[in-house]
Order: sequence, then structure tokens, then C-alpha cells
Amino acid sequence: MICIADNIQITRKVIENALNSYSREPIMEQVRICEQHGADMIDINTGPLTRNPEDKMRFFVETVQEATSLPLMLDTSNPIALKAGLEICRNTVYINGFSLEPHKLETILPLAVTYRAKIVGYLLNPDSSVPLNALERMDRALSLFEECSRRGLDLEQLIIDPVLVPLLWADGSLQAMDVLEVIRSLPDLLGFPVKTIVGLSNLTTGAPDPEKKYLMERTYAAMLGMAGIDMVLMNITRRQTVDTLKAASILMKRRVFSWEEL
Repeated sequence: MICIADNIQITRKVIENALNSYSREPIMEQVRICEQHGADMIDINTGPLTRNPEDKMRFFVETVQEATSLPLMLDTSNPIALKAGLEICRNTVYINGFSLEPHKLETILPLAVTYRAKIVGYLLNPDSSVPLNALERMDRALSLFEECSRRGLDLEQLIIDPVLVPLLWADGSLQAMDVLEVIRSLPDLLGFPVKTIVGLSNLTTGAPDPEKKYLMERTYAAMLGMAGIDMVLMNITRRQTVDTLKAASILMKRRVFSWEEL
């Protein structure tokens, strides 16, 4: 189980201000906090970076690399910024991500081929809408698989995100169960042990009560672990959720149990 910190994102004021002023220390401090809380990887979410995308992405990646040797996940929809980050990344690097949207197939997926980076593929429709159920997600997985094969991506580079939606959606709880079904079924559907990832923070978006929010997050984290999820993108400072994910993954290893693993 790989826990990826999603705390380094442009929507947080401390990160936005540091990026706009090219201030290294606030970003580095947030990275150190993530590492102290047990992050296995750092997601660098810069947003689209419409102004000075290359300079800002280089600054961001260089700053994060000064603070950690952990693998990095470059999270932007801007292919120009993404290419700039990939060019200077010394740490192991992942791309987050692409989907069946035509412009992402044309501009982002080829970067994974060129730079031999692992890449997250979202099970979205070509118009970026979310599939209605597990069967539709399976169909998008097959289409994603075919596009990757056709465009020269080594399938071991592919990590599939079934797309978790907020529980507050009208069908949010049903979709949450569909995501678990997809995670369990994908290896058999695609014929190889494809890796899977979920953005756990999406589940409780808009939750009015923090205690209920964290309870539901921890509960679903255990379900993800038992479904066989490989990677979880999350707020890494939520220690109980991290511990729940790790404990579930230990049980899934189907080997002699040891309390020392916890």
C-alpha cells in the first residue's frame, strides 16, 4: 500500500502564496511535514499554471526535491508545465494523469512514453464526465488499455483511477461501491496485475461534520485496502486513516501475521 500525500496543492493558500512569490521554505516545510507523517510519495498539484508554467513548475519541483528524496507525482493538466517538470525531476516520477479526453491522449500520454514515467489513467468518459456505474467504468478501462497499447505505453507504466466521487452526490454511495468492484475486477478484465489508485479525499468533499467525515474516510479506507487498492492519494496528516490503510493491506498479504508490522 502506497500512501501519497495530496497536501502540496495550489488550492492551499500557503502553497499558492509560496509559488507566486517563489518562496522555497514554506513549500519545503509542508513537504517535511508530509514525510514526518509517513508519506510514501508526494503529489505536486500545481493546477493548470496558466502564467509562466515552465518556470513555476521547475521552481516547484526543484524546491520539493530539496526537501525529500521520496517519489514525486506531477499533478497538472498543463502539458507544457508537465514536460518542464519531467525534464528536471531527479526523484522517481509519476504523472497524474490523463483520460480518454482527446487533448490529454494527444498531449499528456505521449510524455509518459517519452520520459518512461508511470502515469495515472482516469476512468472518465471522453467528455470528462464520470461513468454511471461499474460496467461503464470497465468499458472505459478497456478503451484506456487499447489507447495505451496503440500509443506505445508499456502497460506496466499504467495506474488506473476508477474515480471516486463525493458521497453527497445523489448516487455517491452507489458509486463508492462500484469503485470497489472495479478495483477487484480490473486485473481479470485486463489480463495483467494493473495497479490502481484512488483519491480518498474526494469521498468526503462537502461533509459538514469533521468527526463524521473522518469516520467515513477511515471506514472506506479499510474497504479500499480489502479490495486490493495499491495507491491512495490522501491528506497524509490524518494518522488514523493512514494506519487503517496499512493495517488492511497487511491482512491482504495472506501470510503469517506479525504485530510488529503495525
